[in-house]
Amino acid sequence: MTVRVLVVDDSVFFRNRISQMLAAHPDIQVIDTAKNGKEAVDKVKRLNPDVVTMDIEMPEMDGITALKLIMAEHPCQVVMLSSLTQRSAAVTLEALALGAVDYMEKDARAWVADSTVIGATLVEKIIAVGGQKRSASRSVLSIKPEVKQASSPSNAKLTDIDNTASADALPKVPDCKIVTIGSSTGGPAALQHVLTGLPASFPVPILLTQHMPKAFTSVFARRLNDLCAIEVKEAEDGDQLLPGCAYLAPGGQQMIIDPANSSRLIIRESDERMTYKPSVDLTFASVAKGYGSRVLAVVLTGMGADGCEGARVLKKSGACVWAQDKDSSTIFGMPKAVITAELADAVLNLDNIKQTLTRWGQR
Repeated sequence: MTVRVLVVDDSVFFRNRISQMLAAHPDIQVIDTAKNGKEAVDKVKRLNPDVVTMDIEMPEMDGITALKLIMAEHPCQVVMLSSLTQRSAAVTLEALALGAVDYMEKDARAWVADSTVIGATLVEKIIAVGGQKRSASRSVLSIKPEVKQASSPSNAKLTDIDNTASADALPKVPDCKIVTIGSSTGGPAALQHVLTGLPASFPVPILLTQHMPKAFTSVFARRLNDLCAIEVKEAEDGDQLLPGCAYLAPGGQQMIIDPANSSRLIIRESDERMTYKPSVDLTFASVAKGYGSRVLAVVLTGMGADGCEGARVLKKSGACVWAQDKDSSTIFGMPKAVITAELADAVLNLDNIKQTLTRWGQR
């Protein structure tokens, strides 16, 4: 399948650079470019692209305004281009809440110096999001979620993980002392959707491992804290784990349970050989060592397979693992890996995950 892309940027350099990187891949077709949001909205309606790469700051109409119009009138997959600043992080997170599927860091020097790495990352994102269908009902997940029935647990024989049979009842939350959640592409909106339903009296601490750069995690934690009844904070070294509090792993670092004190977090610099910083696998494995079977782990939407090996360690410890289903996932990569490895105790859509945790927290 060829992914048809519209490139939107007021910079001639970025329009040409992005187009060149994408056009070099045989499964991507750059169908046109636009130099501002107004052109983008018009061309989305006329050309019906699979994916739009959208700059944020543009003359005549900015990327956020254009995104709102596209999601309202002609929903499609939109990848935002953002600089790594606190202000840009806040705007990018707003874009993700409004329906953008993902983002790429925008730094002209890096795009010249590390063009091979950046090009590969960009192509991977476009191929991944281009293969997902976008419907109007899922455009703004955090505002108007899609409601479906829970899927069947994975310990039943799953012959088709893309279309798992529905079940009548929500799963039972295990007797746990901690909840740990891993996510990547589509994760910010998914986490916002789930966490905003939890009561302030939620009985256990929550660890959040979201693939995100350092400039974004502090802003994202503050955003969630403003929206949620529970407390949400960017995790710090030495944090004591408290019920009713969610700890977001800082971008560029790793978050683990202190092996000498399971109620304490360790935040450490990441080994350069680690692909993901933070890593869901690493956090999951440390939680397994600290809490054994008294863990509920949830693997949400995301590219790749981070979390699968961590889920394997958790299962060996007797923990419970849930995976998000395909229909409610922005990218069915991370949950699919867990399901395929037969490590998921339940496969649930996002609304069921929220409902189940909310009801358990209110007990």
